[in-house]
Order: sequence, then C-alpha cells, then structure tokens
Amino acid sequence: MTKVNKSGHSPVQVLGHPLFQGMPPPMQQVLLRDAAVFHVQAGEVLFREGEDAVEYLYVLDGHVEVLRHTQEGQDRVFQIFQPGQLLAETAMFMTHGRYPMEARARGDAVVQCLKRSGITELVAAWPELALRLLTRLSDRVYHRVNEIEWLSDSTAAQRLADYLLRLPCDHAGIVRLPLTQRQLAAHLGVRPETLSRLLADWVSQGLITGARRDWALHDPAALETLVQSARRSF
Repeated sequence: MTKVNKSGHSPVQVLGHPLFQGMPPPMQQVLLRDAAVFHVQAGEVLFREGEDAVEYLYVLDGHVEVLRHTQEGQDRVFQIFQPGQLLAETAMFMTHGRYPMEARARGDAVVQCLKRSGITELVAAWPELALRLLTRLSDRVYHRVNEIEWLSDSTAAQRLADYLLRLPCDHAGIVRLPLTQRQLAAHLGVRPETLSRLLADWVSQGLITGARRDWALHDPAALETLVQSARRSF
C-alpha cells in the first residue's frame, strides 16, 4: 500500500490520548520517533492479518475498520475506530509479533503511524504507561468475556435490539447502520435471513421503519425491555 502524506494534522495530537497524557517531554520524543501522518483512501488496507506488527495507528480523521475474512469469503468487522482512537497498540506486545486482524480505511481517512520500538521502549522507561496499558487490556478482556456470554445466552432479537440502541441517532430517532446487513448478521452471530426476518417483523409491529442502512426507532422503550432481561448490570 502506498501512503501519501497530504494532511495538515500535527503528529503531537496523539499526546492527547489518555495513554499518553502527562508524558514527560523526553519520552514524547521517543513516542513520536519516526512517526508520520498519512492520508489513505477509502478501501485501502493499512495492514493485513499475519503481517509483522511493526507499527500501530492513531486515527486523526475518518474511520478505520478492523476485520477478518471468514471461510465463506465474507468480511467480519470487529470494530470501527473513530478519530481520537488508537488501534493495534496491543499487537505491539504479542509474542508472535503479527497483526491478528486486517485494518482498512472506511472512507477517506487520516492516520498517524507510530513505531513499535517507541512504545516498547517507553513501557520500560515510564511505569505509568505500563499501568495504563494493563488497565486498558484488563478492561478489554472483561468486555470480550461479556461479549462471549452475551452471544451464547441472548437471542438474535435481543442482540439486534441491543445493537440498534447503542447506535447514535439523530433528532428524528434515525440510526444509520455502519455495516451492511450481511456484515451485521455476521457481527451478531445470526444468519442473514434471520436478520432480514427480524427487521421485517419489527416493521410490521411498528417498532421501526426504514431500509438498508437507515432505520427510525419508533419504540426504543420496547426494544430496551427486550434487551434488559439478558443484559449484565456492569
């Protein structure tokens, strides 16, 4: 992939991230050593699953999705990263030294690439960073455990309702799906036909209206009631 620096974004913006706030100036220089800001076009792959994990990314503008390709040839999107978020920083510490997923620009985006050598050096030099990373990883492990339990104990309807309720909505109560319906079905662990049937059933019940990616939630309270019985309190 060819990366072309077209951005006026400053590399020091990453210092505002919670992991790096308050970092002493000499260590900031280590963090930013050989860092660069790049513009990437929609659909460009920033790194592929299995490649050597030599750098991690900070999203300055646009969105970056991380995904894996299923055996059926579909894209399973695990997360979409927004401006101000880091991705692949934990891959810098994996024993196999490879990226566990693929990262791809979702529309045009601006990212900052930071080197593995910098963050691994800083963990030894600044214990506060090690503690913050440990907290970050612990929270992620807990989140993933809850996700696994949720997928095994909840129904398809509960998973879809929970997903819709977590999306930002405009003043008219309309949410926009960031995934295609096929990708969403894979993300929720349901068959595409099941997802289509659920949406059609909820339309007929007057809970929602819409098509493709844009949906109006007419009765969020009913969806919340559906989810509440299966959702953990923390």
